[in-house]
Formats: sequence, C-alpha cells, structure tokens
Amino acid sequence: MELSLCLMEQLAQLFLMLLVGIILVRCRILKDSDSKVISLFVLYAVTPCAIINSFSIECTKETLAGLGMALAAGALVQCLYIVLTTLLAKVFHFNGIEKATLIYPNCGNLVIPLAGAVLGPEWVIYTSGYMATQTVLMWTHCRSIVSGRKEYDLKNIFLNVGMISVLAGFLLFVFQIRLPDTLTAVSEKLGDMMGPLSMIVIGMLIGGMKLKNVFERPRAYFIAALRLLILPFIAVFLIKVSGAGQLLPDGDQILMITTMAACAPAAANITQFAQLYDTDSAYAGVLNVITVLFSIVTMPMVIMVYQLL
Repeated sequence: MELSLCLMEQLAQLFLMLLVGIILVRCRILKDSDSKVISLFVLYAVTPCAIINSFSIECTKETLAGLGMALAAGALVQCLYIVLTTLLAKVFHFNGIEKATLIYPNCGNLVIPLAGAVLGPEWVIYTSGYMATQTVLMWTHCRSIVSGRKEYDLKNIFLNVGMISVLAGFLLFVFQIRLPDTLTAVSEKLGDMMGPLSMIVIGMLIGGMKLKNVFERPRAYFIAALRLLILPFIAVFLIKVSGAGQLLPDGDQILMITTMAACAPAAANITQFAQLYDTDSAYAGVLNVITVLFSIVTMPMVIMVYQLL
C-alpha cells in the first residue's frame, strides 16, 4: 500500500511536468512541433545514459539471475498480451493501432524514472528485461500490425539506440568496466532528465491538440480500460498464481517492475509508426494521451493489487 502511494506521488510529479509542456504551447512560448527536437534529444542522448547508468552495479549471480527473470517475465507478458489481443480482436474488431496500443506500453520513458524513484536506482537495471524484448517486437510485430505490411528490417531491430544501449550497459556490467568519474557524473545527470523531458514532450503534444478531439471518442475509453486495467490485472493474476516471485530472493520486486511496465500507458512509438505509414496518427495520438492521463490513477491501482495478492 505504501509503495503504491509512493508511485502515485511520483506520477503526480510527472503529471505536473506534463502541465509545463501544455502551458508552454498554450502560451505560445513554444510550438507543439518543437517537441520533436526534445524527443530526439531524449532518444539519442538521455535514454542511452539512463539505460547504461542502470547497469552500473556489482555483477553478482543474484543480479544475473534477476536479469534472466526480468527478461523471461517481459517476454511472457508480451506474448500473453499478443494472444489476448488477438482473441479479443475477433469480438471487438480492433484495427492495427488499437491492437498495438493494447500490446505495447511505454516501458522506457515512463518506467525507468518511476522504478528508480519508487524502488531505488539499483532496481532500474531490471527494466531492461521488458524493454529489450519489446524493442525486438516493436520493430517487427508492432510495425507490421500498424502498417499492414509484413516486412522486417534486421538493422532496425538490432541496431537501434535502445538495443545498443542495453548491450553496451550489459557488457560494462558483466566485465565490471568503470567509466571515468567525470563521464559517469555527466551520464547520471543526463539520465536524470529522462522523466521530466519525456513528460514535457507529451505535454507539448497535448497542448497542440484540441481537447475536444481527445475526449470525444467513446471507443478510446474502452481501449484505455483494456490497456491500463483489464490486461494488467490478468497479467498480475497469472504472475501471482505461478509463484514465480518466490524463485529468487528479490523475485517479487523484480516482477513488480515487470508489472509497472505491463500497466504503463501506450508506447509513443505507435504514434510515430502511424505517422510514418499514414494510418490515422491522430487516433494513435488520442489513445496515447488518454492512457497517459488515466495511468496516473490506474498504475498505483494495479501495483496495489499486485502487493495485496
């Protein structure tokens, strides 16, 4: 209960940062299109630092086992989401954007700073398990269902900044390579900017939208409920029933990080893919905004249920 309240407090802080982005655009200090520059900075400078920083801990058998659990749990949850979404699509006739929204959460920009703030910086390393699996699926399955094309680019799958950062961090972790103190300090300061900048970017995008267009689509609320509550509750139930958290001393905490990722709002990449392939990017943006706003309440609810079971 205490942890879920702490999570709510952290989410409230991020929400206030989101409001900063909205105000900057509404007051015409910046344009919503300016968010692209900040997004690129977050993607290519801040995110790699945050990922690499998470691996700056002692390499032990326990940590390696924990990484293995995080990777396996992330893969299984995402496979579960793919199966459930495929079954539900036969009843509710989801389009590609809706399917992608249900399957793929924002497990990087949001979960990395949250895990660090709520559990401590030493736990951020376990976010890489969900993120590594999702990165591969994002550039294969997700792009395929959004675009309607069955084509895969191995270069995009394995040579994107996320996978390179995870690999670099893992090598530094396994071989216990320590970067110079000055470089480490700069990397930590850049990594700490991830949460604020990511939320400001989302706020700027919201600031450029007509809120009427965001909230007037009833089906979007149904998709948001599935993304933020129904699917995560199913995942939590199966995790707890399996007893997987008892396999390692820190297993319960590691799987809580997996749960945080599983109940996060929709991934921003979905909107980017929709823009790239001209498949109703406006609707993708609406789903992203609604899930971000509602996650402030739903994420603590899911984590509280996880702790109570």
